[in-house]
Amino acid sequence: MHVSLDTMVDTLKAAAESSRLRILALLSRGDLTVSDLTDILGQSQPRVSRHLKLLMEAGLIGRYQEGSWAFFRLSDSDAARDFVLRLVSGIRSGDAQVERDLERLAGVKRRRQDRAAEYFSENAASWDHIRSLHVPDRAVEAALLKLVGKRPFQSMLDLGTGTGRILEIFSPLYRRGVGIDMSREMLAVARANLDKAGISNAQVRQGDIFSPPVERDSFDLVTIHQVLHYLDDPARAIREAARLLRPAGRLAIVDFAPHALEFLRDKHAHQRLGFSDIQMAEWLNEAGLDLEDTQDFEPRAGTEPKLTVKLWLGRDRRLLIAEPSTDARAASRSPMGEIA
Repeated sequence: MHVSLDTMVDTLKAAAESSRLRILALLSRGDLTVSDLTDILGQSQPRVSRHLKLLMEAGLIGRYQEGSWAFFRLSDSDAARDFVLRLVSGIRSGDAQVERDLERLAGVKRRRQDRAAEYFSENAASWDHIRSLHVPDRAVEAALLKLVGKRPFQSMLDLGTGTGRILEIFSPLYRRGVGIDMSREMLAVARANLDKAGISNAQVRQGDIFSPPVERDSFDLVTIHQVLHYLDDPARAIREAARLLRPAGRLAIVDFAPHALEFLRDKHAHQRLGFSDIQMAEWLNEAGLDLEDTQDFEPRAGTEPKLTVKLWLGRDRRLLIAEPSTDARAASRSPMGEIA
């Protein structure tokens, strides 16, 4: 990270305090609330809030609202994020204070997982029935991974992230992942799942798929997995997703082919009973995307009517004429002001 002398001094001043450095080390492992941090640090809420305010003013962390809760995370800026990660990686392994913080952090994550397990147990029967109507999720996930490829990329957005599973399977490929969902209950499930999988390069936050709380032209890959059939205006969701892609970025959509299972509309809030290739190609084209690939996943044979799962991959048709280096792109988006 290249900054002016004054900016570097201000940044280091913000981080160069024991509690604030502990906070950065904790946030490098996932998003936390003020309540989480007060429990872990053993400090009063006003004191923790003061530390958080100084770190935010320095551009090292960010804040987002989820109902009545406020979550804190490392900055969305790649330059600031990398700076913090390098900083906390220099803390000696086994430091007694940090070890105690991590033990308390593990307790916070266990409580999240307990709440997630309770929510799953209350809804498992409904979800299991729908899963039984189509091919196993793992088959679709494997195809999705193969279609996207193994080349690492900078950033990913999962719209309607649900359990966070799509963020999990792509986590080895992206540097920064974001999941958006309207349901606080599902966000709790997603956080618990990402914590359990040890994934620290992804975060989830509350937001509307028609107005996601993220910057446009910022993501190399956007995914919409089994979400469109719940929406009254899927075309609008696709247009919004396309606006979030960087030039030549890709949009991956997983949903159902047209079907006649009306009970999904009546009992499970499905507003659309599947989508045809022609309809999807039209929507992608209207959003400025080219349909690159489509795949079908036929259901297992049986007497009960089944669902065919579809996978569509669209690409932003804008070309990357002169793509800057990763460091340069990150610097240009940093909130820290003078990163070159």
